[in-house]
Amino acid sequence: MIEAKNLTKRFGKQLVFENLNFTINDGEFISLIGPNGSGKTTLVKIIMGLEKETSGELLIDKKQTIGYVPQFRNIDLDYPLDMEQFIRLNLKFTMSPAKRRENNLLITDILKRTHLTELKNRPLGLASGGEKQKAYLAQALLNNPKILILDESTASLDVEVKMQLMDLVQELNQKEHLTVIFITHDYELTKKYTHRALFFRDKTIEDVEVKNVSEDMFEMGG
Repeated sequence: MIEAKNLTKRFGKQLVFENLNFTINDGEFISLIGPNGSGKTTLVKIIMGLEKETSGELLIDKKQTIGYVPQFRNIDLDYPLDMEQFIRLNLKFTMSPAKRRENNLLITDILKRTHLTELKNRPLGLASGGEKQKAYLAQALLNNPKILILDESTASLDVEVKMQLMDLVQELNQKEHLTVIFITHDYELTKKYTHRALFFRDKTIEDVEVKNVSEDMFEMGG
């Protein structure tokens, strides 16, 4: 579980947000919504330990490993690694034969869970946008996270590919009790996949049931 108590963040004199109070329960699938610059990414950085709060506290089990899937990135057509090699970049190098066998089993399992087994030898530069995002997802799963953060991971993908990626994440959420935090500007995906939303507005946060999420919440500042 993640719990914020009067969480406040400033950069110098600039107030990002103040007195955030919320709870994210184990196994939830929630969205972070609101205008650009409202503090969504800053909050995620605090959750990941990359930023420190100014005041208040964020309670999170230190044993909770976190996986992170970034926004879609274009990769050059001549990028030298195939899908499996790219995913392996997140593994620590080892000379131990036993550890290498263990890593090979892990990669085989991750490829299966992300439906990439048949695509593992495809050059990453020639993969579709959705396939690239699945490769990022596979990388994020390598450390067996209990929390998965999707940072606008569906942006720039077409509708069908967005649904395929989110169907896969939903499957992981339901089958493996994986807690998912989805930063998004996509109204339809929020309504279809997430259980509730944390809406950033006026330097604070509002807990919104997904049935009460409205399109205008996605139109404020992009």
